[in-house]
Amino acid sequence: MKKSNFLVFSLVVAVALMAFATVSFAGPVVIKFSHVVAENTPKGQMANKFKELVEKRLPGKVEVEVFPNSQLFGDNKVLEAMLLGDVHMAAPSLSKFKKYTKSLQLYDLPFLFKDMDAVSTFQNGPYGQKMLMSLKKKGLVGLGYLHNGLKQLSSSSPLRVPADAQKKKFRIMSSDVLAAQFEAVGAMPLKKPFSEVFTLLQTRAIDGQENTWSNIYSKKFFEVQGYITESNHGLLDYMIVTSSEFWMGLSDDLRTGIKASLDEAIIFGNKVAAQKSVEDRQKIIDSKRSKIIQLTDAERQLWVDKMKPVWKKFEGQIGKDYIDAAIASNK
Repeated sequence: MKKSNFLVFSLVVAVALMAFATVSFAGPVVIKFSHVVAENTPKGQMANKFKELVEKRLPGKVEVEVFPNSQLFGDNKVLEAMLLGDVHMAAPSLSKFKKYTKSLQLYDLPFLFKDMDAVSTFQNGPYGQKMLMSLKKKGLVGLGYLHNGLKQLSSSSPLRVPADAQKKKFRIMSSDVLAAQFEAVGAMPLKKPFSEVFTLLQTRAIDGQENTWSNIYSKKFFEVQGYITESNHGLLDYMIVTSSEFWMGLSDDLRTGIKASLDEAIIFGNKVAAQKSVEDRQKIIDSKRSKIIQLTDAERQLWVDKMKPVWKKFEGQIGKDYIDAAIASNK
């Protein structure tokens, strides 16, 4: 073999060996999944189930690292971190997306859904599915919804009628709709991170908060709140989201396997949410640490009458067609 040909041959072999080494030693795709709640909540269990399913379905190809309890990022920072590639999946509450799309404010409207079946009907319908894609222009992709449940009002003093909330300070998520909801009953809403709520309640820096049974129990809010009004006035759900860059950068087989695992994990998580809503409510009752106030129909209607005007206030931002579709899901 001529020297020049030998050099060319050697170069080709070297390049081939380098390519082989790259393929052979390339590690699995690592998905960093960040969330803010405890592992025993519906979201926490869903995230761990997703890890289990995807690593079983795509062994050696995909690994999931789950970071609960705001260990990596809080919900206020996680979407920015996702766009920078510092985290790959998250499940923020729907209130956290206002910066990226106005339509998702629908889920914060008070007394919009009568029960979780109505929520599922809407989310699985055309308007709910359209909302998953409403973040695309901002570089994010909605992969599915996860339930937590309907929200209750906790307070250091009894809340039976709207007047009982006047001048009281309530922690809310970062949502203009939720701020307007509490302002409608004369209360003072304060936007604070979820991770700070227990301390704020314990030190009486705030008077109350709104949350689902599973969050009230898992974060021990019932231990520092004397009363919980069973209002079912609002929804706390999450959107599982990723960045468009990360999602479209995956191969088709990985994307298909990850999405199938996530869909299965969401079904599991929603069953956990429904079950924990009942169980954790009972655990709070059994603890005798907090008294549950059950509203009469007349008392509940007073709350509805005070808060429902919030719908009209945000109709232009959300879209009347979306609100009408949500109302129709109650039938």
